[in-house]
Amino acid sequence: MLKNYSYQNENSCLYLIPTPIGNLEDITFRAIKILKTVNVLYAEDTRVTKKLLSYYQIDQNPISFHEHNEAKRYLEVLEQLKNGLNVGLVSDAGMPLLSDPGYILVNEVIKAGFNVIALPGANALLPGLLMSGMKTLPFSFFGFLEARSNKRIQQLERIKYSPETLIFYEAIHRIKNTLKDMYQVLGDRNFVIAREITKAFEEIIRGKLSEFEGLDELKGELVVIVEGYQEEYTSSLTLVEQVDYFITSGLKKTEAMKKVSEMTNIPKNMIYQEYLQNKIKEDE
Repeated sequence: MLKNYSYQNENSCLYLIPTPIGNLEDITFRAIKILKTVNVLYAEDTRVTKKLLSYYQIDQNPISFHEHNEAKRYLEVLEQLKNGLNVGLVSDAGMPLLSDPGYILVNEVIKAGFNVIALPGANALLPGLLMSGMKTLPFSFFGFLEARSNKRIQQLERIKYSPETLIFYEAIHRIKNTLKDMYQVLGDRNFVIAREITKAFEEIIRGKLSEFEGLDELKGELVVIVEGYQEEYTSSLTLVEQVDYFITSGLKKTEAMKKVSEMTNIPKNMIYQEYLQNKIKEDE
């Protein structure tokens, strides 16, 4: 077990700095201070970051850091940290690493023994969740789903029985197809789209997944919040009764056991053993 006290050593630091997702005033005093004082600043899109730096009169010349050059850039960052420099990383908007590059870098910096310090700040998923009116705890965040429908459906199949509120990012050109796949896999659940959060045309759309066809053409950045799985039968049933319930609903025995396993987090082999023992007793 390793411990690291980020503020009680003299090691160089990699700062993960959140930036506004729309309204440029949604930035902390500390984030501005760190942006001003880091020796080197990396940015997912330097053009976007330069607008923010100009707004706050921060004299930095950001270096590009994106998914296509991360494997190369992290070597530069490690060398800068070894030379005693403090480094900052920002994404286009919001928190670095949340559906943005930086994961490889952070792990390499940790392995090299330097400090990794994440500043709290702006992001899209939490405001979207809070405005949705859905259960806020627990929730699961999945970022962007796969672009291809067949792979997206496979992802949704893996989480269809999760009781947590589900949060996604999605591109505007895929949103209808994504909602269609969600309806197909998850059933007719409540959903919310939080669009253009913090911007002048911020919009909250609420509905049922079955209404995906009626969705207007959208613009901007989207957060999609979907209701978690709700049990459709009484939880007082035993494991054996649960399996029988789904068998009578049309599932094969193995499918019914798999479904109960996913819903209860009980290993499928344990459910099989209990089911088999119970049926043996019934036949005696």
